[in-house]
Amino acid sequence: MNTSPPSIVPILATPFGVVPLPEAEAQNSALAGLFSARMRADGAPRSNPLCYRSSDDLLAWPEEPVQRLSTELYRGVYTVINAVNEFSDTQLRELKPQARAWFSIVEPNGCIPAVNYPLSAWCGLYCVAAPEPAAARHDSGALRIYESRLGTMFADATTATMRFPYRPGHYGWLPVPGQLAVFPASLTHEIALVRSAAPLMLVTVCVRFTAPGQQGVTGW
Repeated sequence: MNTSPPSIVPILATPFGVVPLPEAEAQNSALAGLFSARMRADGAPRSNPLCYRSSDDLLAWPEEPVQRLSTELYRGVYTVINAVNEFSDTQLRELKPQARAWFSIVEPNGCIPAVNYPLSAWCGLYCVAAPEPAAARHDSGALRIYESRLGTMFADATTATMRFPYRPGHYGWLPVPGQLAVFPASLTHEIALVRSAAPLMLVTVCVRFTAPGQQGVTGW
């Protein structure tokens, strides 16, 4: 009788990275003040009164805290890319990024509806400020990433109870000030209802890259 254990490996795995950005965290107070002032100065009508989203030219703002944040966002995204690829340091430096970013302020009882970014390779979500956890809702303000690969899998007693990373289901992450979550931009995700007394402040960055000799994609 063959008693050798089976060979089981995760396939079609999806990377999700969380990178602490200590240099950016040191600027969070200044960023929060700047973002709040920009929101108050913007007189444009909102489609969602409980969630403000800025224009997507954040990385071009001249203010020093934003420029420092921009540098740290790129560093964080590169850290995740380097961890899941086989590039040499030289090859990684040769990749030319294209990026856009914006900030969002989610008020109490507000949310960010489900979205993905099909013309981007990577999405980064950086937390500038987060309220205290809500006692009644552990998922208040959580990032939810929705499972789509296993949507057609037959569910029975053997497929519904598999261990991580094989277990089907959605993934949740609670934003923490100073941390950047990085994942493929094609993944549908949302920010759950904020059930706390204070707002949640986030920066979203979408990034794609071109290798030497490539022309890249025009427009977003």
